[in-house]
Amino acid sequence: MFHGTDPNAWEQIRRLEMSIVCFLLLLLPSLSKQDGQQTGILQCGPQNLTVRGSDHQLQVEWEDDISCSAMNYPILYKMTVLIENKEVHTDEILVKPEDIQLTHSWNWTSYLPLECASHTIRLKSQINNHTGQMELQQTLHGATTSDKAKVLPDEVVLKVGSIATFCCIVPEGKTFKQILLRPAMKTNMNLTRISAHRHALTLQLEEVWNRSVDVECETKEPDGVGGASIYIGYPPDVRNLQCETRDLESVQCTWDEGRDTMLGSRSPTYYQLNGSNFSPESPGRLYKKFKVIGGMQSWTLTAWNTLGKVEINYQADLTQRVHMWAPERLTAADVNARNATLTWKWKVPRYHNLNLTCHILISDSEGQVCLKKHGVGLNGTALTDLRPNWNYNLTVRCQTANHSILGDWSKQVTFLTKGDVPDALDVWMKWQEKHTLIVWKEPLNNQSHGNIIKYEVTWANTTFLVNHSINRYSLLLDPSKEHVVTVTAINEHGISSPSTITIPVISPEKNSINTSWITGSAQGLSLSWSASQDASCGYIVDWVPAVHDGDVDWLKLPPNQTRVKINPEKFLDGLRYSLSIYACTTTSPVLLEKREGYITETRIKDGLFNPLEYKQMGTDVEISWKPVPVKEQSAFIRGYVLYCHEKSGQNIQVTTDNPEETSLMVKNLMISSYNFTVVARTAVGECGNTSITATLNPENDSFHKTFFISLSGIFILILLIAILCYRQWAHIPKPEIANWLTSPVKDISLYLQTDPSLHSEDRIEIPQLVYKSEEQIKNNIHQDKTQAPQGYQNTPHPNWTTNALDGSNPKSPPLSLFPNPTYNLLILKEGMTPGTEPKLQVRNEYQPQSLNEIFHQNQVELDPKCFVPDYIVAPKPSFSQ
Repeated sequence: MFHGTDPNAWEQIRRLEMSIVCFLLLLLPSLSKQDGQQTGILQCGPQNLTVRGSDHQLQVEWEDDISCSAMNYPILYKMTVLIENKEVHTDEILVKPEDIQLTHSWNWTSYLPLECASHTIRLKSQINNHTGQMELQQTLHGATTSDKAKVLPDEVVLKVGSIATFCCIVPEGKTFKQILLRPAMKTNMNLTRISAHRHALTLQLEEVWNRSVDVECETKEPDGVGGASIYIGYPPDVRNLQCETRDLESVQCTWDEGRDTMLGSRSPTYYQLNGSNFSPESPGRLYKKFKVIGGMQSWTLTAWNTLGKVEINYQADLTQRVHMWAPERLTAADVNARNATLTWKWKVPRYHNLNLTCHILISDSEGQVCLKKHGVGLNGTALTDLRPNWNYNLTVRCQTANHSILGDWSKQVTFLTKGDVPDALDVWMKWQEKHTLIVWKEPLNNQSHGNIIKYEVTWANTTFLVNHSINRYSLLLDPSKEHVVTVTAINEHGISSPSTITIPVISPEKNSINTSWITGSAQGLSLSWSASQDASCGYIVDWVPAVHDGDVDWLKLPPNQTRVKINPEKFLDGLRYSLSIYACTTTSPVLLEKREGYITETRIKDGLFNPLEYKQMGTDVEISWKPVPVKEQSAFIRGYVLYCHEKSGQNIQVTTDNPEETSLMVKNLMISSYNFTVVARTAVGECGNTSITATLNPENDSFHKTFFISLSGIFILILLIAILCYRQWAHIPKPEIANWLTSPVKDISLYLQTDPSLHSEDRIEIPQLVYKSEEQIKNNIHQDKTQAPQGYQNTPHPNWTTNALDGSNPKSPPLSLFPNPTYNLLILKEGMTPGTEPKLQVRNEYQPQSLNEIFHQNQVELDPKCFVPDYIVAPKPSFSQ
């Protein structure tokens, strides 16, 4: 507060008031502007919101409100995505001040196909942390269904390895059950519930099918199944693009299609070459007119389908990439026996200016050979070194020199060369007992050069003609001298060059060479030998079957070759061959080595040793056989084995490694029945099994010796007893046996009928005793409990008294008589050898007993007081024929 009336004070107050008023006047527009700006921020926002989409892609577009045009600040738009009213994604888009009033866009990929569920977009703005009052929202509604379940998407093409989502939409009033794949696929699947009537199935497509895969959705209610078909495949896989020219006026490009897309017409592959669309004439090939100029050129091939696109490039100078057409009008002219001329034409005139390399393929019945010829515009060549009387087939193709593209083969031309004289024959020899066989190999077609008419064999200035169908001639030559033989062949064109062979001197000392064994294999028969200084012109190897008179075959080898493998087709399995190795000299061949062998050894057939022979020597048995012929040996015999099998189970084995052995012996066998088997030991095992069965018996000589000794002892004993009794009792009549013993003729007639002619000399033949099984056995008068042995008989003498037999004499003990065998005494008839020993013929397998057994069985009691030797009565003799 001011006091007083000082005019300066009032002036200062007035100036202060004026300053305040000016300040307020200056501040008022600024406050008005800030209020206007605040109002513009709140009004600025998006407008004209548009939402579109396909498959999984959402496309959102909008513009700025007109009130935003005065803004000098960036605008931040906030985007919110809702699926079935559930927020699933948010995003922010910043619009710079210079971009305000332009149309803005935003893209987003949904994890669901857009038709599976409703997708809503909400959009609002924010400036200087102030959120605009305007918010826009737009919804893309999903598909619906009314009668049955629906699966989306349907009829789509999907890439192998991609992740796909399918949804099942269930109508109102029905309940979802499950989603299935048909056919079933081995893959991970995830089922998601979107809402009560919408479910999603997500899976990875790891397998490819050449047909569609069905996705089916089922409800719990009947007739509620829905489905969709999908196709799984690959994008194009073209590779290896190459371009060339055939006529220097057009280009032809080829490529590999690579892996099949597996989609067929569902998603075809489209092509472009250097930006121009085309359809291939055939898979991987395009032909197109194109001006060919020198220098490098580039080509780009583009291939695509709904799953992807691929591009490949190629660069080349087409003047060096000429793929020539095949030559035309191929002709063989001026054909002779050993040469001809070949010509052809070109259908492209510019080929005549190219430097060419041509391939001429010549083929015949024995194989083929390819010749190369060079030249500018080459259109013909000369053929040399041909075979006379021979068929040839020819074809030609060409290429530009020093480049890799080979042209097409021409059509084939065939011609026959003219005939000529035969080639010289391949001649050899073979010895046959006293003859020498001259043999030669029949000329092959490439050697005869025409039809063979005859052969000529010349020896000692004498010529022999041989028919064309025969390839041998036998000569009777002196083996102590060398002989020169010449053979020629004749056809309609003339006579061949002579082939000469010198037959060597045949001497046992010179040809006594050891023979070794060899065995071949499936690859052939291999031979090797030491080099010989005599082999001035090489070596000859010949072979012939060792078991019969077969054909000889041979090979002629150069001097530096000392080993050979003979083709197995020249041999038969299981057949032994004899092989000889000769040194070829300026004169006659020299034998170096001999071999015998098989290409393949085979099993020898059973029964190889028939017949086996059996010989018993006491307890030893020898099994023998005849030497095995070579013709029956289908393998080398390396030894033998004798198997001895006794019925009780005893087994004995005897072995020898000597292939020349012809017998084996088994020792110390028991008396029993045995089976003897002989086998041959070979490289293919034991074979040739041959068996014989035999029974071992006591040795016959020992049996006869024992029998006769026993019989002699009995007679001696009886004789001694008779003499003793005769001396003691004189009243006893003289025994008749004494007359028999002392008189050769007088008294023996009582017992033996003899031929008087047998006593014309001083010697007496011993009668042969023969046992007769027909004689009946009678018991002793004294009934002993022990039965007499079979074949023995006791006969009482008719002069014996009853008292002597019934034992009425108390001083005399009862008489027991021992049995005596019954024999027929057989006198040798005329014509029999006087020195022949008498034999005891035992019938019905009679086995005599020993003296001890005989005396023991009958309990003989010898008493000199009562023994009567006259009890021995010889039965009526009979003669055995």
